[in-house]
Amino acid sequence: MAQAKSGTVGLPTKKEPFDWKRALFLVLGIVIFLVVYYAPPWPDAIDPLGKAFPLTREAKGALAVFGLAGTWWVFEVMPIGVTSLMIGVLQALFLIRPAKVAFKDFMDPSVLFIFGSVVIGMVFTKTGLTKRAAYKMLERTSMIYLGTMVLTVVLTHIMAHTAVAATMFPLLMAIYSMYSDEETPTKFGKGLFMGLAYVAGAGSIITLLGAARGAVAIGFFKDIMGKEITFFELTKFMAPLGWLMTFLLWGFFMVFLKPEKARIPGLKEKAKAMYKDLGSMSKNEVLTLTIVVTTILIISLRSFVPALKVLDKTGLLLLSTVLFFVFRILDITDLEAIPWNIILLFSGAMSIGFCLWDTGAASWLAVNWLILFQKANWFIFVLGIAFFVLVMTNFIMNVAAIAISLPVALVIAPYLGVAGEVVFFASLATAGMPFLLLVGAAPNAIAYNSGQFTAGEFFKYGIVASIMLMLALALMVAVIWPLMGMPITLPTAG
Repeated sequence: MAQAKSGTVGLPTKKEPFDWKRALFLVLGIVIFLVVYYAPPWPDAIDPLGKAFPLTREAKGALAVFGLAGTWWVFEVMPIGVTSLMIGVLQALFLIRPAKVAFKDFMDPSVLFIFGSVVIGMVFTKTGLTKRAAYKMLERTSMIYLGTMVLTVVLTHIMAHTAVAATMFPLLMAIYSMYSDEETPTKFGKGLFMGLAYVAGAGSIITLLGAARGAVAIGFFKDIMGKEITFFELTKFMAPLGWLMTFLLWGFFMVFLKPEKARIPGLKEKAKAMYKDLGSMSKNEVLTLTIVVTTILIISLRSFVPALKVLDKTGLLLLSTVLFFVFRILDITDLEAIPWNIILLFSGAMSIGFCLWDTGAASWLAVNWLILFQKANWFIFVLGIAFFVLVMTNFIMNVAAIAISLPVALVIAPYLGVAGEVVFFASLATAGMPFLLLVGAAPNAIAYNSGQFTAGEFFKYGIVASIMLMLALALMVAVIWPLMGMPITLPTAG
């Protein structure tokens, strides 16, 4: 009808060009799946003690799903959440795991924790708390890069990096709104939000409060090596690497994504005026701050107060979500505005991670990789382990990456005269910094929600950042950690 009135009846509509690149990688993912799934049986992996790790049909199927999902995620052939759904679909249709098991992982407590973290970010934005913080930021864009990165890392010392990213995200959105009104992504926007994701990972390795992976790794180390890694010992050795990576990443983004504007003109004056316009804190702001601070405090104290350990962190975080609705800070429109694409992304990541673990595919991969280094120089062996964890943590939960690689590495290490401590710290460091894929960590997906960068761009810049990480880790292993007193080689070696 509208066309008839405007006199455009009969005019040919402009046809969009066929997206050959999308079609290519869509088909490539399917081909990878089919080739791996239907390939003849592959040989068992044999560890140094002679134990065999077979690759069953289900395990090979898990690797096939792994290959398809990785291809589709990197090249964004469809919404990342839809690719995650395909992970569950393939497991169910090809009998890799029962549908009930595969799809149950989509609502794993870790996924719901991410959901709760996203809600905190939403409520901070809605109440205006993020604007109050944003209006206090500096005028120079390089200092905004550095300031937000440092603040992010400091917060990861006392709270989970997912919660930190969810808290910082709306703050960065408020800052960015004063930099550009355009919807088109900018270099500053890319650096600001990718920087959030990267340094959240760098900071999370420094204390046990930054992420769950540290406690899991300590448990494996104690069971296998019979030694205890204390809270302060972990911080002592991880702090130099975490902070070194923070400043290296700041320099990296200033070089590769230097802001188009050196300054945000008149930001200080504008921010002061806007802050004044906010007036005194509203009831909802006070309630939000009280709920969030109390929740974070209780979750953080679980590591120190035995009585609080029985309280599940996901349950506590989701309680805060319920309270936001009880006090009518949020309503049904806010619930409908949740970025479900991001939630589904992590649902799929959890499902493929458990699939690789449950089927034995992860152990098969770990053993096959690590035995390549069983006769290598100790330095190459340590970096080889760290690199394997780095790759795996970009595809599956970092806790799972540690769980499948650290036990095998700690068994092989004595044969090369390598101390378990350096294997532990090197593996834990790379497990915390998945710079390549969005599914590697919740902060990656939260930052992606800004719309400032694509999955492909994240992968491209992540390659350089990952090389920087491996070089920084090499410096730690070869020079810094030995000077700090970390055991590197066993007394009987050499």
